[in-house]
Amino acid sequence: MMSKDLAGKYLKPLYPIPTGLTPRGKLIHKIECILFDLYGTLFISGSGDIGTNIKSSETEQKIEPLLKKFKITITPKALLRNLYRAIKERHADLRKKGIDFPEVQIEHIWMTVLNCTDKDKVRAFAFEFEFITNPVFPMPHLKEVLLTCKDRKIVMGLISNAQFYTLHMFSLFLGADIEELGFCSDLIFLSYRFGFAKPSLFLFNKAVEKLKRRKIKHSSVLFVGNDMLNDIYPAKQVGFNTALFAGDSRSLRLRSDDPRCDTLSADIVIDDLKQILDYI
Repeated sequence: MMSKDLAGKYLKPLYPIPTGLTPRGKLIHKIECILFDLYGTLFISGSGDIGTNIKSSETEQKIEPLLKKFKITITPKALLRNLYRAIKERHADLRKKGIDFPEVQIEHIWMTVLNCTDKDKVRAFAFEFEFITNPVFPMPHLKEVLLTCKDRKIVMGLISNAQFYTLHMFSLFLGADIEELGFCSDLIFLSYRFGFAKPSLFLFNKAVEKLKRRKIKHSSVLFVGNDMLNDIYPAKQVGFNTALFAGDSRSLRLRSDDPRCDTLSADIVIDDLKQILDYI
């Protein structure tokens, strides 16, 4: 995985852009478990979310040095074109298999695009490509909130659209892995591992199965996310309490034009992660 020295080249501070939404709402039941989205919720995303369309002349200029570094003899424009074509084709194949919202394993996509079978090289390239095209940085108070939840014995997990490099962000930025920060390894549901992306209910139903084994009731679970369709809608469908994180305008997705969201509301709205602590 990316070394800290190399990561330092890319890890530049990002700051939330206020959304103007006012924190509101209340929860009736005591919260025993919090499940989080990642991009746009726990981490600021420079592009707004993982997988955001990045085809632009600016992106081409940014990735040109990366291609030279890895001795890849293809133009940035062609690389991006081939990348999106490969993703689109893989999505189509997965839909034929009955997957409603398919997810790819990005290293497999890059192996095809780069015509390279060296998985370590492909992963190194993919990691740097992601940091160039979608810079990230922890949301304010992230580590404080996670460690406080851990101290208060709150069960924590993740349900997120993500790739193999995503969890590594915690150690790069916070100096601790997810278990050290209080996350339960059996409650980590990332799209690339299952082939299903949000807003599919697949990841949420997987979480429900694991929570039943822990004897944790739906009414004591809070899901926190920044997207009304990808986060709040499926979380409501499986009976979780919901918190809309409205802390950064780059990633806040209200989806008011989607019929699934036009009358949908989260139980609470927060614009700072530390506001979660008021509910536990």
